[in-house]
Amino acid sequence: MAEKNVYQVADWNGQSGERWVAYQARLDAMMAVFGQAAIEAAAPAIGESVLDVGCGAGASSLDLAARVGAGGQVLGVDISEPLIGRARERAPQDTPVLFQVADASSAELPEGAFDILFSRFGVMFFDDPTGAFAHMRRTLKPGGRVAFVCWRGMAENDWVRLPMGAIKGILPPTAPPDPEASGPFSFGDRGRVARILTAAGFTDIAIAPFDASIAFGEGRTRDAAIDDAVEMTLEVGPLSRALADQPDDIRARASAAVRAAFADRPGERSIMIDGAAWIVTARNPAS
Repeated sequence: MAEKNVYQVADWNGQSGERWVAYQARLDAMMAVFGQAAIEAAAPAIGESVLDVGCGAGASSLDLAARVGAGGQVLGVDISEPLIGRARERAPQDTPVLFQVADASSAELPEGAFDILFSRFGVMFFDDPTGAFAHMRRTLKPGGRVAFVCWRGMAENDWVRLPMGAIKGILPPTAPPDPEASGPFSFGDRGRVARILTAAGFTDIAIAPFDASIAFGEGRTRDAAIDDAVEMTLEVGPLSRALADQPDDIRARASAAVRAAFADRPGERSIMIDGAAWIVTARNPAS
């Protein structure tokens, strides 16, 4: 396993995984509209089998299970033990879903077993995305379908653009990340996504933009909603990592700046921000 992937596994089985479990309900609510759009693109039918990659706390897997019914099957895989543990807790008895701690890019998964390969923001973190998709393609039946949603560029997504823009001048500037390095925005380039899937052996590739207004933070009043948005930003995501080793005065200045940025957004009991993603579909060749 590559060094970077070892770090990601450790992180998602440590602080990041625990924080996502703590904020699971709000994070799932934030991403629900994108997940539903990807599910509609996948068009799961009664009796079909689905592999849900990077399933997190299981929200997308449970939605897929409702679509395939008792005669179908969903396998949700994720590298995070805390998130898989939460997913198992949430799954009602007799739901046709199983959860497994596994790295889908290399795990021994049943070959030719699935009608659909699905993911809600779970496929942007592979060190070798072409190799990962080639490996996952082997799990699909001939003619099987792919549908996933991934973020577009950082500049189009307020959940990171607003807080990271707010702290300019408070934290020392850092070099811009490699746009192709694994991470939430590594699939922002539509052409790169198409090249990865083509090289992995998929056909009928379609990549469509999907934009949505997201409720970020919640509270009984607008001030409480802004406070909640700031707290979540400081606990989950890139700003939390940027501030991890900073002294209290820097954290306080960053918090005030982020609060001012969210205060400019509309909303009363939640703060409405803009999100931008790709809905990607493809097919495993029939022969």
